[in-house]
Amino acid sequence: MDVKTDVLIIGSGIAALQAALVLEKHFQIQIVTKSSIYMSSSYRAQGGIAAVTSEEDHIQHHIADTLKAGEYHHEKRHVKTLIKNGTEIMQNYLKDGLPVDRQVDGKPALGLEGAHSHHRILHAGGDRTGQIFIDYLLHKLSPKTKINCYEMAYELLRNTDGDCVGVLTKGEKGTKRYLAHHVILATGGAGALYSSTSNFPTNTGDGIALAFRAGAAISDMEFMQFHPSLLWCKNEAKGLVSEAVRGAGGIFVNAQHQPIMTGLHAQLDLAPRHITALALFTKRAAGEETFIDITNIQDFEVKFPTIAQLCHVHRVHLQDGLIPVAPGSHFLMGGVIADDKGRTTIPNLYAVGEVACTGVHGANRLASNSLLEGITFGQKMAQFIIQKGCHQKNFLLEKHQCADKMPPLFSKPQLQQNMMRFLGIVRNMDDLQHFVKQLPSLQSLIQVNLKGLELAELELFMMHVVATLMAHAAITRTETRGAHIRTDKPEMESHWASRWIIFSQGQMKVRNSLYEYHQTRGNAQAIF
Repeated sequence: MDVKTDVLIIGSGIAALQAALVLEKHFQIQIVTKSSIYMSSSYRAQGGIAAVTSEEDHIQHHIADTLKAGEYHHEKRHVKTLIKNGTEIMQNYLKDGLPVDRQVDGKPALGLEGAHSHHRILHAGGDRTGQIFIDYLLHKLSPKTKINCYEMAYELLRNTDGDCVGVLTKGEKGTKRYLAHHVILATGGAGALYSSTSNFPTNTGDGIALAFRAGAAISDMEFMQFHPSLLWCKNEAKGLVSEAVRGAGGIFVNAQHQPIMTGLHAQLDLAPRHITALALFTKRAAGEETFIDITNIQDFEVKFPTIAQLCHVHRVHLQDGLIPVAPGSHFLMGGVIADDKGRTTIPNLYAVGEVACTGVHGANRLASNSLLEGITFGQKMAQFIIQKGCHQKNFLLEKHQCADKMPPLFSKPQLQQNMMRFLGIVRNMDDLQHFVKQLPSLQSLIQVNLKGLELAELELFMMHVVATLMAHAAITRTETRGAHIRTDKPEMESHWASRWIIFSQGQMKVRNSLYEYHQTRGNAQAIF
């Protein structure tokens, strides 16, 4: 079955919907999403949106906080775009009636989260920001934008000129082929590669795997952010306990109510996530249980209704003042290399949101910059596509050369456990080398023929593509930087500053820039 459209969006989170909202005024839009429209990380987001909306704050402060949290491993011009444009977009949303939480005087109630120097986090419904924002965007979206749920994209289509012109999907009604002038990856991250995660089970990095197999450039795959506070019951992660809980006065403690994050800094419980996650991991590795003490937070159930309900379901008694927590995978800083307009290294293929690597998050994302990224670059990309228009005339597809059989794969639980063990919060060369030897080669993953595979088999294959990219990147970066913590190389190394590990066409290179540049004109310009 063929479906032809102007713009195809793969994914349904905040970046996808923001783009669709702008694009639908000009083009026909088809959205394809792997599960329900409500199964995105955006919808699940408890934390808020970081934006400068008070007179006490300044854009330069937000930029500085972003760079510091990410250990200065950034594309700085894109960070400036994120903060400046994102602030303008959020101020417009506030004027348009986005229902954020407000103070008695009507001003937005601004929260504080990890590594922020100012109260600047906008929340909605306490800890239901993502849900309320997604519902808000869906309400604005017109019925003419077609949303196709429960379809998994498994192969990007390129024409004989090398342009991306569509995708193959598999769902309950079989295989479909979408053809479009522009194809947007907005598929989210890969937290579900780990056994302990804040993500939905569907967040398996499919968009990154699709792009890699099609030949697009991928980077920063060694940087997976672990959130320090997942609700931990019966040796399993049960969901996220937002950083906003600590912003409201919660602190990390052990079973004896002794603070874990001790030190000279008054806000050490709100240190960057790689610091807090490592601290809790170290305690738990030594056999200690870890908690958030919420006794200093008044009206907890009013301020955090989602978390309170989560605790109630899993029989955590809030009256005891302790919420059991442990670290888990949360957000992938790496992904498909894209510029601030979403353009990847394949013509007419775009990437936006967590699936993209634009250099805005560095080695460790600043809290609540993720929803901001989705709306900012979702809008900027859509505006670029409108200017470009729909002029693709060549829909003659290149012939597929993929003929190899499926290499040996782990089962899904085995892969998730191995990722946690060998590629988790801390890494070392021996573990990484042991793991890589058990994974398929990068070249073999490109050549596998996916025709005839069932959904579960396709997903498991995509997970192995992403795991292999992450493992090779983690071996290659022989230092500790942000979320990439090497126990055998515990310090940041100056020669790794501003160095990016790039995968493209089945090969890996280390470059001095996230982007390739040429000097054929007076100024250096990115090649896309």
